[in-house]
Amino acid sequence: MSYQLIDTIQQLGTPKILVLGDIILDRYVWGDAERVSQEAPVILLREDKQEIRLGGAANVANMLIGLQAQVTMAGIVGDDADGKLVKDELASVGVNCSAVHPDASRPTTVKERFLGRAQNRHPHQMLRVDRESRELLNVEVEQRLIESILASLNDQQAVLISDYAKGVCTPKLLSSVIEACREKNIPVIVDPSSNGNCVFYKNATAITPNRLETSRATGLEIRTIEDAFQAGKKLCESLDLDHAFITIDSDGVALCKADGTAEHFPTRKREVYDITGAGDMVLATIGVGAAAGVTPEDLARLANIAGGLEVEQIGVVTISREELIADLLAESRKTNDKICDADTLARHVAARKSLGQKIVLTNGCFDLLHIGHVGYLEQSAQEGDCLVVAINSDSSVRGLGKGDDRPIFNQEHRSAMLAALEVIDYVTVFEESTPHAILEKIKPDVLVKGGTYSSDEIVGKDIVEGYGGTVKALGITPGISTTQILTIIRDDQTLSGTTNTEVRKAG
Repeated sequence: MSYQLIDTIQQLGTPKILVLGDIILDRYVWGDAERVSQEAPVILLREDKQEIRLGGAANVANMLIGLQAQVTMAGIVGDDADGKLVKDELASVGVNCSAVHPDASRPTTVKERFLGRAQNRHPHQMLRVDRESRELLNVEVEQRLIESILASLNDQQAVLISDYAKGVCTPKLLSSVIEACREKNIPVIVDPSSNGNCVFYKNATAITPNRLETSRATGLEIRTIEDAFQAGKKLCESLDLDHAFITIDSDGVALCKADGTAEHFPTRKREVYDITGAGDMVLATIGVGAAAGVTPEDLARLANIAGGLEVEQIGVVTISREELIADLLAESRKTNDKICDADTLARHVAARKSLGQKIVLTNGCFDLLHIGHVGYLEQSAQEGDCLVVAINSDSSVRGLGKGDDRPIFNQEHRSAMLAALEVIDYVTVFEESTPHAILEKIKPDVLVKGGTYSSDEIVGKDIVEGYGGTVKALGITPGISTTQILTIIRDDQTLSGTTNTEVRKAG
C-alpha cells in the first residue's frame, strides 16, 4: 500500500485550486520576560523580534503551494496595512490574490501572540490579542466576492473552504459557490468552523471536521470509531455530502460515504509536538488529491500522513510531497510491495533520487538463493541508500544456456525470496539477456556484481559509466556457488535415481 500511495503522490500534477475563507495574519512578538513592571503586577516583556505568518485560509493556501498546487485565494482583508501585508505575503509564495478584496468597514483579522523567555530558556506564550470582526459581510462586499469567485471557477479543479467563523463564509456565498461547483463537477471540500453549525455546507463534496467539531455538529459524543461512523453517516445524510472525513486525532481518520459505508484508517504513532496547523494540512492534502481524482480511501490515507508530519513540527510549517514520500518510504514494507515492474520502479527510484538517496543495482538469476548471495547482497546494500535487484525472467535464464533444467525456481518464487530479505528495497524482472534496458531506464548510481567478475567484465559497465555512475565488483563466499550446490544435488539424485523434474514436482 505504501508504494501505491507513492505512485499516487507522484501523479498528482499541479492542480488549480481556489481557497475560500477567513484570511488571518499571525504576528508573533518575541522577547525576554525580565521582571515585574513597576506600574502594575504584570510581567514586562522586552521585545527583540517580530515574526509574521499566514493563518486561517491563507495558511491553507500556503500549504497548497508547498504541495505544488496552483492556488487562487478568495476572501476579505481590511483596507489597512495588515491587509496589504498579508496579500504581499501570499503573493510572495506564489498565490494568486485576484479574488482577495479589501473591506474598509472591518479590520484585517490579526492574531498577535506575545512570547517571553525567562532566563534565556524556551519561550512561552504570555498573551494573545485578536483584532477581528465576526460580523457577516455587508451585501455589497459579499456580492463582489461571489462574482469574482464564480468568474474564476472555469479554471479550477477543486475549491477548498476554510471557515473560521469570522464572517466571510456567509450563507449566500456558500450556497452560491457550492451550487456552481456542483454544476461544473468541481469538488468542494470544507473545513468547518468550530461552532458546529454545518447547515450551510449542504451539497458540498466533503467536510473534514475534527472530533470536537463533529460532536458539536451532530450532538453525538465521539469516543469510539463506531461513534465517528455514526456521526459521519449523519452528516452525509443531513448535508447531502458525498463523503465525510472525520479526523479523530491519534485514532486517524474515519471515512463515511453517502451510500452508508464507512472505513477507519488508523495512523501510526508519532511524537506530537504541536497540533497547530494539522487541520489546515489535512484540508490542503485532501484538496490536492481530490483535484487530481484520487479515491476517497487514498485521500484519507494521505491526510493521515500529512497531518501526522505536521504535528511532529513545532509551529505551522508546510509539508512537501517529498516529505510525504520519504515518510512512506520509511514505513515497513510487505514482501509483495517490493516487487514491481520497470515503470513503477523508475517512478520510485526518481522519488528517492529527489530525496538525495544513492541507488544501487545488482542483477542475476538468483536461481538457488544461498549464503553467498546473502553475503554479497548485504555488501551491495552498504554501497548506497536503496538496493534494487533485477532478476532474469524464466525465459531469459533458459536463453543463457544454463541447462534444460534451469531455472530451478520460477521468477515469482525467486522474486518473493529476494523481496523477503530486509536489505533489498525493490525486486524487478527483466526479459532480455542483459540488464541494459533496466539500467538505461532507472540509471542507478552504482552497479555491483558478486562472484569472480572484475569490474571490466560486468555487463552494463559502459552504460553506467556513460552517465557518470560507478561499477563495482564484490567478493564471493569461498566454496559456495549455485553451480557447486546443483552439482552436489545432481550427484545425490544420480545415486538415488531421482530426477530434477521429480524434485520440482515434489516441491
